[in-house]
Amino acid sequence: MRASLFRNGAIWHHSRMMEGQANQTHAAHYRRSGDRPFTRAERDRVTVLYGGLTERHGVLLGAAFAPLGYRSEALPTPTNADYRTGRELGNPGMCNPAYFTIGALVNRLRRLRDEAGLSPREINDSYVFITAGSCGPCRFGMYEEEFRLALRNSGFDGFRVILFQEKGGLKQSGEEDAISLNARFGERFITCLMLGDLLNDLAMRIRPYEIVPGQTERTFGKVMEIVCRALREQTMAPPTHGQRLAALIGIALCRSIPGLDRDSLRHIAHRLFDDTLVTALARGAEWIDREIEADFTRPKPLCKVTGEFWAQLTEGDGNYRLFEFLESEGAEVAAEPVMTWVNYLIDVAAQRFRHGRGGTTTQSRSGRTTSRAATWKSRAVLRLTAWLLNRDYERMRRALHGVPHPQIPQTVLRRLARPFFNTHIAGGEGHMEIGKTLYCALYRKAHLVVSVKPFGCLPSTQSDGVQPAVSAYCARQGASIPFVSIETSGDGAVHAYSRLQSAIDEARQICKQEFEDALAGAGVSLETIRAYCRKNPTFRRPLYCAGQESLFDSGPSASRVAGRAAQFVTFVGNHLSAQSGPKKPPIWHDATEAQG
Repeated sequence: MRASLFRNGAIWHHSRMMEGQANQTHAAHYRRSGDRPFTRAERDRVTVLYGGLTERHGVLLGAAFAPLGYRSEALPTPTNADYRTGRELGNPGMCNPAYFTIGALVNRLRRLRDEAGLSPREINDSYVFITAGSCGPCRFGMYEEEFRLALRNSGFDGFRVILFQEKGGLKQSGEEDAISLNARFGERFITCLMLGDLLNDLAMRIRPYEIVPGQTERTFGKVMEIVCRALREQTMAPPTHGQRLAALIGIALCRSIPGLDRDSLRHIAHRLFDDTLVTALARGAEWIDREIEADFTRPKPLCKVTGEFWAQLTEGDGNYRLFEFLESEGAEVAAEPVMTWVNYLIDVAAQRFRHGRGGTTTQSRSGRTTSRAATWKSRAVLRLTAWLLNRDYERMRRALHGVPHPQIPQTVLRRLARPFFNTHIAGGEGHMEIGKTLYCALYRKAHLVVSVKPFGCLPSTQSDGVQPAVSAYCARQGASIPFVSIETSGDGAVHAYSRLQSAIDEARQICKQEFEDALAGAGVSLETIRAYCRKNPTFRRPLYCAGQESLFDSGPSASRVAGRAAQFVTFVGNHLSAQSGPKKPPIWHDATEAQG
């Protein structure tokens, strides 16, 4: 029966195809139907929806783009209900970031239709969605079509999806486009990434040691208000002499850099010397030190989270609420900042130019000279960009007393990963997963490395194949570190938690031994240190820089420790010994001193 139906269907399809060929001279190539443009005239009444980052990043982006005239709204953190919606409306076989994000968007539009009473046409006219897009060795390049398919299947055909990808220059929009990717837009976007990274990292460094449960989140709500107010009220003040000098120097270069004009240079120069956000962070740091009390004498294993970009960043069901689970098991989490990815893209571009890929190849001598000059100029611009971003990041980090982790230099990650992974392979995190594991092991930066990725993620799975060789090398160097790889989907949380608990238990034993060795080296008992901290409230301030080691040390050292409690008791022990006798050599390096 089924065979006969198939034959009949095939005959019918063949006859229809022959009729179509008879009615047209040639077959047209498939073309995706384009969306209506999002014009500048619509900016005041159309809300831009976005997602994919953490909750703090989303709030900061909304505050930063409001002064530019954009109405924006961050999608809530995706849940398992969003995942089921995405699976229902999309194609099978996609990775779960697509399902979670698509479901979050569709469910938001459904709430506008069912609760706010808006019709699909009104929603299509009043909202747009912006998302990242690119090509590569995985399914990421198909996300855009999956969004359109799900929107069409859910009754929102014609809803506009704007793709944000790496093409064009600094100004990618025409005069009538609503979203102008100019210097001011890019500067505010990058600034919000930095602020979100720093505040997320700071909260994760404090929350495991808080004495009053929940006080960290309540206090950081006030800090977010301070920073968002500064973003909304930030204005272009009259230029100082230093800003004028920087602008004059930059004008000499503006004609050689595509898309960079005098107005952009003036804005960048102002940003270099503006202290509005640094001052706001300093005020937030004072509030944190005043409102939160921490106890750093409780040893907690430090878990470094790496992996696929979205999976290692999301805070919800997309990665089984990984951060929340690790902290509930008594661990301190070190999440990867978004700026690591930005620095990686800059480093990849610089390496292309360094190895001759990116310049124009010609046969004439003058053509070769022109190509070399263009390559040198591009490399210089990339180096300057990386330096400016790191400078800004460090200014903000110092305003928070240097407690958030510094950025790991890309040169270090590339050097460590090169013997195990071709650093020219693009896609996903590239060589960074290997470099981060080696860095955490050889430099004593963590007790456990957790790599999280969607099920079937090709780039991250390729890195997992190299990890056994990395673990064997670290063991030979006397720097073994537990490593666990977690593949996420809409289910399987119980299995993932079971594997994580086994790895955390191993990391906990390493942390405990490290703490006991540090306590023995300090020469005082734990009760003495705790009694001294109770009498001296300064040692319970969460931003007190005791025991903060630098990530910019020159090389691996077996004398360092990863645990914050071990660093802290060593510092307090040395402090007590200095009052009664010679000071013991510290086993950590202060971040501020290392930077200087």
